[in-house]
Amino acid sequence: MPNTRSALKELRKAERRRQRNRAIRTRVRTFVKYARQAIAQADLEAARKAIQEAYRELDRAARKGVIHRNTAARLKSRLMQQFNRTFGPVQAAASA
Repeated sequence: MPNTRSALKELRKAERRRQRNRAIRTRVRTFVKYARQAIAQADLEAARKAIQEAYRELDRAARKGVIHRNTAARLKSRLMQQFNRTFGPVQAAASA
């Protein structure tokens, strides 16, 4: 239990931030999962769309400081590697 009013307020703020960050992180995981599933099903258009949405969520989370920017970059790179292994680099160039 916090000893001062300011510590109590910081506790409330930290809890709000924790819940917000948790929601953003869950959203990122969901969109990355959708992208991986679309790639696994070898559906080119769905994979392109899912990767684009996953990129958007990763960038947003990194911009807000929920995940580190290098973590976002690594996940984006791995998604594109999976895409290229499935569809070939020529298809990836057309989607970028």
